[in-house]
Amino acid sequence: MKKITVLLAEDHTIVREGFRKMLEFEDDIEVVGEAQDGRQAVALVTKLRPAVVLMDIAMPLLNGLEATRQVLKAVPATRVLILSAHSDDAYVTSATESGAAGFLLKQTSAQDVCRAIREVQKGKTFFSASISRRLDRINPPSPGRNGSLKKKAAQLTSREMEVLQLIAEGKANKETADELGIGIKTVEKHREHLMDKLDIHDTAGLTRYAIAAGIIESSVQLTIV
Repeated sequence: MKKITVLLAEDHTIVREGFRKMLEFEDDIEVVGEAQDGRQAVALVTKLRPAVVLMDIAMPLLNGLEATRQVLKAVPATRVLILSAHSDDAYVTSATESGAAGFLLKQTSAQDVCRAIREVQKGKTFFSASISRRLDRINPPSPGRNGSLKKKAAQLTSREMEVLQLIAEGKANKETADELGIGIKTVEKHREHLMDKLDIHDTAGLTRYAIAAGIIESSVQLTIV
């Protein structure tokens, strides 16, 4: 029997190990790799080409939503299941817009995680029960603020999304440049483009936008004055 190959993308080691141990009990599922940030997840998917990725949203360097977009661009056959501790409408909507095949809450039972992996591998979708009950309301999105946020987010390049995440995480221009391997002037130019495209002209506003759009999770942010 051919096993379903799975890549785990989660920055917390103890959570990642928990998922690995849980999946090791399944005869038809094999964990072939682990990533601790979004950028590593994209690289490993390109190398290992797993059938399914369990992808956390809130990860350093590259969040799970942008990593999902890059994964599906690099290896379209791979299916992505988003993991999150939060079920806010913005996160679920952003996940489906990024191309994810499903959305699981981290408190989901082991049985449902395994079922989700099997379902998405077959080309189906899978959402945690509480999220599934709300899908008719949030997808397609109603006109208004969330629709406007998604429309603006769609205008951003992958590099701009990476810069936006690092800005929202409180990184200075030099830190952002070091993380991305680009020059400070290039970071400044990306910041200018972000502000122009989003019509937001301060760092606090960019951070609020990133949270509202589901690019980062609010639980990992510092308080914004």
